[in-house]
Amino acid sequence: MNIFEQLKDELSIALWQVEAVVKLIDEGNTIPFIARYRKEMHGSLDDEQLRNLSERLTYLRNLEDKKNQVLASIEEQGKLTEELKAQILAATTQVVVDDLYRPYRPKRRTRAIIAKEKGLEGLANIIMLQMTDKPLEEEAKAYLSEEKEVTTLEEAIQGAMDIIAESISDEADYRMYIRDLTIKEGLITSNAKDEQTQSVYEMYYAFEERIHKIAGHRVLALNRGEKEKILTVKVVAPEEDILRYLEKKVIIKENPNTVQVLKDTIADSYSRLIAPAIEREIRSDLTEKAEDGAIKIFGKNLEQLLMQPPIVGQVVLGWDPAFRTGCKLAVVDATGKVLDTTVVYPTEPQNKVEETKKTVKALIDKYNITLISVGNGTASRESEHIIVEMLKEINKPVQYVIVNEAGASVYSASKLATEEFPNFDVGQRSAASIARRLQDPLAELVKIDPKSIGVGQYQHDMNQKKLSEALGGVVEGAVNKVGVDLNTASASLLEYVSGISKALAKNIVTYREENGRFTNRKQLLKVAKLGPKAFEQCAGFMRISDGENPLDGTSVHPESYEAATKLIEKVGYKLEDIKGGVTGLGLMVKDKIKVASELEIGEATLLDIMKELEKPGRDPRDEMPKPILRTDVLEMKDLKEGMILKGTVRNVIDFGAFVDIGVHQDGLVHISQLTDKKFVKHPLDVVSVGDIVEVKVMSVDLQKKRIQLTMKI
Repeated sequence: MNIFEQLKDELSIALWQVEAVVKLIDEGNTIPFIARYRKEMHGSLDDEQLRNLSERLTYLRNLEDKKNQVLASIEEQGKLTEELKAQILAATTQVVVDDLYRPYRPKRRTRAIIAKEKGLEGLANIIMLQMTDKPLEEEAKAYLSEEKEVTTLEEAIQGAMDIIAESISDEADYRMYIRDLTIKEGLITSNAKDEQTQSVYEMYYAFEERIHKIAGHRVLALNRGEKEKILTVKVVAPEEDILRYLEKKVIIKENPNTVQVLKDTIADSYSRLIAPAIEREIRSDLTEKAEDGAIKIFGKNLEQLLMQPPIVGQVVLGWDPAFRTGCKLAVVDATGKVLDTTVVYPTEPQNKVEETKKTVKALIDKYNITLISVGNGTASRESEHIIVEMLKEINKPVQYVIVNEAGASVYSASKLATEEFPNFDVGQRSAASIARRLQDPLAELVKIDPKSIGVGQYQHDMNQKKLSEALGGVVEGAVNKVGVDLNTASASLLEYVSGISKALAKNIVTYREENGRFTNRKQLLKVAKLGPKAFEQCAGFMRISDGENPLDGTSVHPESYEAATKLIEKVGYKLEDIKGGVTGLGLMVKDKIKVASELEIGEATLLDIMKELEKPGRDPRDEMPKPILRTDVLEMKDLKEGMILKGTVRNVIDFGAFVDIGVHQDGLVHISQLTDKKFVKHPLDVVSVGDIVEVKVMSVDLQKKRIQLTMKI
């Protein structure tokens, strides 16, 4: 198998693109660096294409390693034929390699191995050849042996059947056919262990669906229900068709002495050896595909959440609601610095509402607070009521917003939070985090394990290593898309920058603390253990505002400074003029191919430089929808069928999207209600996390706390 050809076909890109990207990856370049600064080399493939290529490259290289190990093992046994070698080399999945290797894999002591040790292989061969003219009992007499513990004719025949059953089970072609037929024609079913038990799995209490049609979220739900011992899940195969196929393959002669024994052996081989293994493989494959799909959705949702626009220039009051322990408050200035913290007790059991209002009003006056960020956890609804009442009593333009606080408690109890706020308790840290989530969602959310951010489904049931790697890639992509301020970025943010490890991130912060702010990008080379390769990978993503060189505040890579400077001079500007942006640069450079050639750079690099010089240090998040700021409260009981509201998409899953309409219970827009303009294959084709959408209320169930919404207005 040619890996490059395989990648070309799978990803529908040119062979030269595959070769270029693989070369860049093997040279130690990161995906964000390759995507942003090596466009000419790979034809401007985007981050997603490059990550897919990288993942498949790893899989296919591991597959090649597995093939080599299998070939070496079979050759060592002296059983490798040219035909088998060709089959193994042509295999495109690890499952096929496993099928081909099965007969040669060292086995534990099976019934067949024990039968062979008892000298019954000859009898098995007689049955398989189907040429005997004697009853099998007559043939079996020759294999009775006190010494080998074969004392009865039944034992001898059963031993021979065990040998044949295993040889049928080990036949790769049979397994491939049976697996394919089961996937094509088989069902996956589930039943309740106790139908009286009430649970979230009630729709799966008597469930069946074609294997090849079942949706990923259903597979994950069945897995969880089975794990929680509520459901019994099975694969139902077309058994009659499978047995008929095996009989046709194995029984080549209508010999009355062997036909029935072979039929019984085939049935035993299928039910005891083949079917359980095929069921495990199919369930495992369904789970892997469902996980991959769920991880992809989680990644898309996470990216949208991380790319939410920051609310800049406002002093924010972070409000972490609670009942018994009180609501923790933290005042955070426009730079993210915590100015003050306190605790108020407006909710049960203390109910100190007036005292709370007085405290909060005083904070608003003292620090000129313009925005209150309220966590959506316990006591959030009660806190919101008090905030709305209070806002009506003051004569200042203060607004509030409900923030998804998923992961805030994880962060506030972490080692990182302890280092950042050593004198704060967990509540104060959580309140500060809730405030900062509005000011700079990306900088704050990178401090939390992506799995805890709460925009996925079934994330705790899937392969945690694969999930962490995928989500880490998403965070890395978002951080590098936005870029980081080298003089203010935390170590948590810096470690996601291309080429920067956790250790290097800490070294950058240490250097900054010991030597003061960075004034140019070249100073990065003075940071402990940050060598030329790491500098090459990270420099373009690090920003220095008001530094010695205006280009250090842009995404122009230092390797292109000379070309950028020449370009600026070519259009009659000076380097310092770019701080406010060179308006209309695209119109000034008419023949871009010629100019790129003169500057000795590629056209893609020229276009990137021009885009950056027109709006230096632009933030891609500015193009995203802003959060909805509120001044009044809406409750679930206020909702009426047909009511039209604006809301924020909080989560996107396989079967729809959850939308926050300001009532503390997200409503579901089912996939069928997203649009009537086109067929929707997946909700992500229509909406993303953070989108502001207009919805109409279809139904409200106060008891079950369910809201059905539609976007077909």
